[in-house]
Amino acid sequence: MTPFEKLERKFGRYAIRDLMRYFTVLYAIGFVISIWQPMLYYQYLALDPNAILHGQIWRLVTWLIYPPGTSMLWGLLLLYMYYSLGMTLENVWGTFRFNVFMFLGVIFHILAAFVIWFAMGRVFVLTPANLNLSIFLAFALTFPEMSFYLYFVIPVKAKYLAVLYGILELYAFFTGNMAEKVTIVLSLLNLFIFLASSGTMRRFSPKEMRRKAEYRRAVQSGGAESRPAGKIVSIDRAREQNRTARHRCTVCGRTELDAPGLEFRYCSKCQGDHEYCMEHLYTHVHVGAEHTEADDAGGSQTEN
Repeated sequence: MTPFEKLERKFGRYAIRDLMRYFTVLYAIGFVISIWQPMLYYQYLALDPNAILHGQIWRLVTWLIYPPGTSMLWGLLLLYMYYSLGMTLENVWGTFRFNVFMFLGVIFHILAAFVIWFAMGRVFVLTPANLNLSIFLAFALTFPEMSFYLYFVIPVKAKYLAVLYGILELYAFFTGNMAEKVTIVLSLLNLFIFLASSGTMRRFSPKEMRRKAEYRRAVQSGGAESRPAGKIVSIDRAREQNRTARHRCTVCGRTELDAPGLEFRYCSKCQGDHEYCMEHLYTHVHVGAEHTEADDAGGSQTEN
């Protein structure tokens, strides 16, 4: 069990369910304010360290009241899109993990504003734009093959859009001033910390991508018959060395050796250390004190 999983088991009960719904409500309020009085946000609600240090502490929260779009149609579409992305990530990652991801993003944005203020003596107004970008990038890394329809017509896979946004952020980092560099690094730091701690980055490492490519080639060619003898020996030896599985689903018994790329999670509602694959994480019967070992093994059995 990783340190993050231990943290989840200890504090998971305090996580806020449907967190993206509350962020969407804040964005909707900001959307109304932008139509009614556009300058109200910058005068009284924006993330201004100088004003916060002079008593306007509500700005630590109200800076989130900023819509992803200001035009009627585009704003409503973006509100729905980010709501859908956030709710999907929470359903896949779990409530606690999504809470950590979002609140880290909020904290790092506030930290960036104060770093710029203390280091440069200037107010650099930050909006949730990069927080929303981190949501999209996290979704793209979790579902790289998902397609988005540009202008409702052109299908583009999420991974290609993520690469495009990544290039744009790198360009802005290298061409921008110091305040923009600090903003980009800290405002997207939650994405890199979360991906590294959850093990998602391993999926995109050169070693892991090469291993998956070899596995796909082996399956497509019908097994080991078409591989050179030396390659067969090295692969078989590697399999013997990694025969012991680190993860096993309590319901179906599958391990990472049975299905490469299969992800596993611990359930915070089950008593004891019970791990499940993503297929059974949300459908299994929670193991409690009243369950027997046989119930635990069966996953869906109940006492008579």
